[in-house]
Amino acid sequence: MHPIMQKLAAKFERTDLPAFAPGDTVRVQVKIREGEKERLQAFEGMVIACRKGAQGSFTVRKMSFGQGVERIFPYNSKVVDKVEKVRSYEVRRSKLFYLRGLRGKAARLREVERAAK
Repeated sequence: MHPIMQKLAAKFERTDLPAFAPGDTVRVQVKIREGEKERLQAFEGMVIACRKGAQGSFTVRKMSFGQGVERIFPYNSKVVDKVEKVRSYEVRRSKLFYLRGLRGKAARLREVERAAK
């Protein structure tokens, strides 16, 4: 990438997002516009993919009424208000697309033990 583009990307990069990786369950607060009003709606699911860089994004997958729903959020989007990390799971891959074909107990992952506070 051109040095000028790198400087611009660093200038507009978001720093308020927590550190998360594939395998983490996150709650994304999304701005929804309905007519003149704007409200926040939570989209909670597992991060199955992350793309780093200036044009980076992350994919969140959740189950809704037995149907898998995936949504791609750009890191620098104005639609994303806040991202909260709910829990972490131990995974050994960077892309968890294999979860698309699994249901119920087969789709379970091993949770990472949290340090005592």
